[in-house]
Amino acid sequence: MLKQMKNITATVILAALLLGGISFTAQAKTTRIKDIVDIEGVRDNPLVGYGLVVGLNGTGDSLNNSPFTEQSLIAMLERLGVNVRGQNLNTANVAAVMVTATLPPFANQGSRIDVNISTLGDSENLQGGTLLVTPLMGADGKVYAVAQGAVNISGFSVRGQAATFIRNIPTAGRIPGGAIIEREIDFNLNDFKEIHLALRNPDFTTARRISRAINGFLSDNIAVAENSGSVKLTMPISFKGTIIDLITDIEQLPVQPDQPARVVIDERSGIIVMGSDVTISTVAIAQGSLTIKVTETPQVSQPNPFSAQGQTVVVPRTDIEVNTGEDVKLGILTSGVTLQDLVTGLNRLGVAPRDTISILQAIKAAGALQAELQTM
Repeated sequence: MLKQMKNITATVILAALLLGGISFTAQAKTTRIKDIVDIEGVRDNPLVGYGLVVGLNGTGDSLNNSPFTEQSLIAMLERLGVNVRGQNLNTANVAAVMVTATLPPFANQGSRIDVNISTLGDSENLQGGTLLVTPLMGADGKVYAVAQGAVNISGFSVRGQAATFIRNIPTAGRIPGGAIIEREIDFNLNDFKEIHLALRNPDFTTARRISRAINGFLSDNIAVAENSGSVKLTMPISFKGTIIDLITDIEQLPVQPDQPARVVIDERSGIIVMGSDVTISTVAIAQGSLTIKVTETPQVSQPNPFSAQGQTVVVPRTDIEVNTGEDVKLGILTSGVTLQDLVTGLNRLGVAPRDTISILQAIKAAGALQAELQTM
């Protein structure tokens, strides 16, 4: 009786695990609409500015090699009432930098954003520096934020007479919350009667699934897939709320995105990324190469002790190994091979990543790779 109860308990636990696994798998195949689309018009805006970092410990720009740093320093001092024009400036504690930031959508005046600092001249290190007041402009030439503050860097450099050690990038830094927003972008989303959902990965099937999910949720035909990258959403007349409420309701809807089979190759670094829907038609693969290994092991020959004749000489010893690839076998991949089968087959052949790139290109040329081959 006890044994039967244990069996029943184990069966129930196994069934629960299987159901949980099925539910997890089904859930893993879907994603929220907000994670795969952007709202047209709701976007970031890049900002850029030119400024000076002061307080460096002798690691700033050389004024002789960076005339723009000297001109900026003179102009800044003149604005503060100090006239040094025509004087010979010889300071190494100032560096000219470019300041960049990103203005988020709907940012309010007075809020803060992070800024990034990068040197322009021959400054070696920004450690301990302070950025002076720097206006940040948008693409329209208007000032949207003003940056200032102590520069934080994640690297350092140590230089000696015979050696130099550099960790990370000491010529670039960051100021968390270093810019104050001075101008807001005039954009009122509630004034729109229709919006466009821009797919981050354009696909016709995904666009139609998004429109069907929205129409099914609202029981109204308000969403239309215009093309592979855009879904038009019209504000329904019967909807009790604003366009913000509508976006909030639909962005949580689950959708199963669909993407074409694609293989991405980076030949410079040897990186290969393959999608789950990549399939291979019937094809035979063989990979082999001629490898020659030459090893030099010189030996020293000396005369016998107390010998009247003879001298010490170096006798060369050379060992040559040749691998003609005779142990390489021909592998056959049948039709409908999946990604897992392809990777397993190439691993059994002992194929290196860079050789895999050549094999995939050859398979694509043979018409057996049922996927898009994209080379970076």
